[in-house]
Amino acid sequence: MASASRCWGMRMLLLHVLVILPSILLSLKISPLIEKISDHKDFKKLLRTRNNVLVLYSKSAQAAERQLKLLSDVAQDVRGRATVSWIDCGDSESRKLCKKMKVDPSKKSNGVDLLHYKDGTFHTEYNRPNTYKSMAAFLKDPEGAPLWEENPEAKDIVHIDSEKDFQKLLKKEDRPLLVMFYAPWCSVCKKMMPAYQQAATELKGNYVLAGMNVYPPEFERLKEQYNVKGYPTILYFEKGKFMFNFEKYGATAKDIADWLKDPQAPAPESPEVAWSEQDSAVHHLTDADFDQFVQDHPSVLVMFYAPWCGHCKKMKPDYEKAAETLHAESGAGVLAAVDGTVHRALSERFHISGFPTVKYFENGEEKYTLPHLRSEQKIVEWMHNPEAPPPPEPSWEETPSSVLHLLGDDFRETLKKKKHALVMFYAPWCPHCKSSVPDFTTAADEFKEDRKIAYAAVDCTKEKNQDLCKQEGVEGFPTFNYYNYGKFIDKYNGERGESGFVGFIRSLREKDHGKLGKKKEEL
Repeated sequence: MASASRCWGMRMLLLHVLVILPSILLSLKISPLIEKISDHKDFKKLLRTRNNVLVLYSKSAQAAERQLKLLSDVAQDVRGRATVSWIDCGDSESRKLCKKMKVDPSKKSNGVDLLHYKDGTFHTEYNRPNTYKSMAAFLKDPEGAPLWEENPEAKDIVHIDSEKDFQKLLKKEDRPLLVMFYAPWCSVCKKMMPAYQQAATELKGNYVLAGMNVYPPEFERLKEQYNVKGYPTILYFEKGKFMFNFEKYGATAKDIADWLKDPQAPAPESPEVAWSEQDSAVHHLTDADFDQFVQDHPSVLVMFYAPWCGHCKKMKPDYEKAAETLHAESGAGVLAAVDGTVHRALSERFHISGFPTVKYFENGEEKYTLPHLRSEQKIVEWMHNPEAPPPPEPSWEETPSSVLHLLGDDFRETLKKKKHALVMFYAPWCPHCKSSVPDFTTAADEFKEDRKIAYAAVDCTKEKNQDLCKQEGVEGFPTFNYYNYGKFIDKYNGERGESGFVGFIRSLREKDHGKLGKKKEEL
């Protein structure tokens, strides 16, 4: 009798283990970064304190198992930028929450529903591919465009995810291969993609066209190897060997196909003649003759420029025409130019921090800085009647705020003292930077009492910052980088508004508090 009772007890124990085993195994596979929610108040608090939340609703724990494995990796990748949460609508506690949110995952064929919440309210249903790469990209930029490989018309493009995959492709592919290195934000790349993917479809079987987003910092070595200076950079390979670049960036699908049938190396560019060596009415000055020239000419307008500066190149034709007009008139003054990258003593002496900078000299003395003179008409009119320009608006750096404005010399040492630092690399002339400044400044004020948090800014047009910006992977403006005690962690690709900047740091601080609370409980 006792033996039968023990046998019955063992059977019941085994049955109990078999019932709870799936949930035990399931819980072992879930990342601690996925927040399981069952109470409505907790869910409201989550949405109130996090501004970028992806919620997995499931009809049961078993239905969620496969999705949770994938989301565990995603949650790790977007840590600090977004939150992944799980609500099991099959659980008795969570059922009420699902009803209140009017979500019924049982109506879905796979028993799960993925919904995204932004700034405390429902934003959209996640309907992009159910892959790690697409989900991570979505959470890093919920408003951003889908990945190139998500476009059905790009199905014949070979999409490369890693340097390892790139090397594998080179080894195995015997057909002629064209590879586009691109950045997701690059407008020229976007314009070229339709023609590129059409060519991939038309040439399928005989040629291979591939695409690779090399903007992330882990591809720096690869970009250096293939001399990637801008986007897109398109490389042509034969049997794994690099031959030369394809440089027809406005090409149609037919242009690409015709070129691949008879690939030719780009014609060598004729060396650009320096501005100072070109014939014009502009006087080119040097460190040696500058002072004598402005003393000999009572009215001189000087443009400090850099040969690589796009705004200088744009202004140059108007400046030359204005110089010709004034040269034909007597006593109207002269126009001169100084290459600030060569004649650095003059640049330092006149505090040139960006290009072009236009200054007016009268009787050998500096009198005005004139940022508003850019067109031929304005230059000529002003030289006929030189007068003080309207007072300039204070620069961002000169405006009191909680933003730390850093120079290359003190960048790393300052950030080493900050647990969380969001750094905006910018150019004063950049319109996207200007639109982000007010929200970034407000976000900095939000955390001004916390000495471990910093919102910092680096003006990449300053000479002392140019090497720093290059070193930190800045290839466009604005670029936002996140640092932890001076160590670069990741690029910030979230919303460029106050809520995005504030929510990003707030989520990091809340994780810190959560870890601290857990340590106290353990103690």
